[in-house]
Amino acid sequence: MNFSSLVGRLRPWLMASLVIMFGALAGPAAQAASFQPLEIVTKSGVHVFSVEIATTEQEKETGLMYRKELADGKGMLFDFSPEQEVSMWMKNTYVSLDMIFIRADGRILRIAESTEPLSTRIIPSRGLAKGVLEVVAGTAQKYGIQPGDRVGHPLFSGH
Repeated sequence: MNFSSLVGRLRPWLMASLVIMFGALAGPAAQAASFQPLEIVTKSGVHVFSVEIATTEQEKETGLMYRKELADGKGMLFDFSPEQEVSMWMKNTYVSLDMIFIRADGRILRIAESTEPLSTRIIPSRGLAKGVLEVVAGTAQKYGIQPGDRVGHPLFSGH
């Protein structure tokens, strides 16, 4: 066996090892690899956000924990399908957030504004929610986002 055939046989193993190694180095604050657009239709117009999607239990448990900043226009959308009572908290979350609870039909149920960083206080949906959008604190007020406004994203029917 020559050197190039040995490298060819080892390449998949080496690539997998590198992916695992770099994944471990990223740690708990790792960000999702891709963002999706999400629109919120308010009385003042349509506001577009770029959101990471949290669908797995680990992604939902970690959320935006350990992050030191969240840019305006960015966020994280939590998929709690099927629609259910949802409770969130700010444990290990350094950035104050607006939590926007969204019903299955895409209508905003409730907004918890300017949540307290690092708090273990439970923040309930106060009704059935299919998703929760977390954005930087002040976003709801800045864009006039209110309960009843419509969220456009494939997660919600009516999009």
